[in-house]
Amino acid sequence: MSAAKSSSRKRKRDDSPTRELTVELSSTKTGKGGPYLISYPAVTPPESTAFKCYARKKSKNLEHGIQAEPNDDILLAGETDVVEFMTNEAETERAADSGSQYFLAVHNRRTGKVTLLPQAKTPHLLTHTVKALKSIEPAAVPSKTQFREAKNALGDTFGTKKAKAAIRAQERNHVDIGAMAGVMNYVMDSIQKGAEGLMTTDEAKEFADSNRLIPSFDATATEPNDVYPLHNIIPEAEWKALSVSAFDSTTNDKERLALLPHRHSDWVRRQLKAITTSKDSAKTKKKNLKILLYISGMLAFRQATFKKDIEKDRIYEKLAPLPTIVADSLLSRFTEVPRGTVLHQSTSATKTNLLTHMFALCLKLENFAADTETISKDLSMKTSEINQLFKTLGTHHLPRISSTKSLSDVNPSLLPVPGCKISKLSDRERTRLGIADSVAETKRAVLAAPVEFPKPRLKRKT
Repeated sequence: MSAAKSSSRKRKRDDSPTRELTVELSSTKTGKGGPYLISYPAVTPPESTAFKCYARKKSKNLEHGIQAEPNDDILLAGETDVVEFMTNEAETERAADSGSQYFLAVHNRRTGKVTLLPQAKTPHLLTHTVKALKSIEPAAVPSKTQFREAKNALGDTFGTKKAKAAIRAQERNHVDIGAMAGVMNYVMDSIQKGAEGLMTTDEAKEFADSNRLIPSFDATATEPNDVYPLHNIIPEAEWKALSVSAFDSTTNDKERLALLPHRHSDWVRRQLKAITTSKDSAKTKKKNLKILLYISGMLAFRQATFKKDIEKDRIYEKLAPLPTIVADSLLSRFTEVPRGTVLHQSTSATKTNLLTHMFALCLKLENFAADTETISKDLSMKTSEINQLFKTLGTHHLPRISSTKSLSDVNPSLLPVPGCKISKLSDRERTRLGIADSVAETKRAVLAAPVEFPKPRLKRKT
């Protein structure tokens, strides 16, 4: 047992004497003569290869007034029998800008002393050139067409089925500009010939204006009252047939309201009271009563045409207070008769056309600042929908005006601009229109002249 234990024991090696390593800074000043750090490319020359130092004629840094480092204007060059080596200036500068620098030191093994040079060094990155290839001219850079052809040939040989199908599709869709050179004149002639029947910008605008679902308007009018002439909404024959003499014998609002075709409207009640209590002349009151009577008839007509098929007798019954010519005119202008039938029908287009004609009359009664919220409640429609219909009439937003000014005192450049918005009236305007302060927060649709219609929104590019 003791012999086995003694044989398994290992003899400890004696500790080697330690040498102290001392570091000191060299007092030798390094200049442009070296030493230099070199980073070789893939090809490494023999250790016996000699390198020479070359200085630039003029340092780039000195041109800009910057003091150059000792190694900044030095180029290293060396060669063997086969390869030449030269400092790559661009790569060397990039390495210097990266912030990587090195300190050189010399280790004396005999004394254990390390002598450190005081100046940091940046390596010179070398590039190599094969001497046998210098006489050969470099190959020209392939054009895009040559590159595509070579790429397609490679894909045809080694590509997958999907890649080959993509190459075939690309070749089918490729347009040869050179082949098109001879037919471009024919193409341009055919385009010009096809464009002969297209409308000009003015003709397109005129066509769009004529197809708007609004009353006929005067785009050159400078006053709001002239934008929509009265007889473009109420034909002159119907206007002459309207009679308001029955209102002269009434004594209260209830009796006056009973003379209207449609009486269930807060807006109509307010306007009726405002007309009868106003200090306007008898001629103005008569005109406004006729307009209100016609609006009431349009409301009654709208209520009677909710059904798809319209009965004439029901229309005459609803519009009994009005002359028959008014009922016939509303039927002809705001309904359609499908081909092969004699029944009148109401469509979305005719309903919109009826509302815009009615709103144009509402603007005339409210001094071209209509209360859209009350109208929306009477029609059981959303206020936003009513506002949008007023915008199609060319209504604008009213600018902020101080209480000491009226619209006539404001610089024309500050008057409503094309925006088709609905906004609140100022204190001065409410006073001028006789509107109570209790409805100051109510937004109104304001018509300004000359009229401009909202432009269609363009689709956002994605």
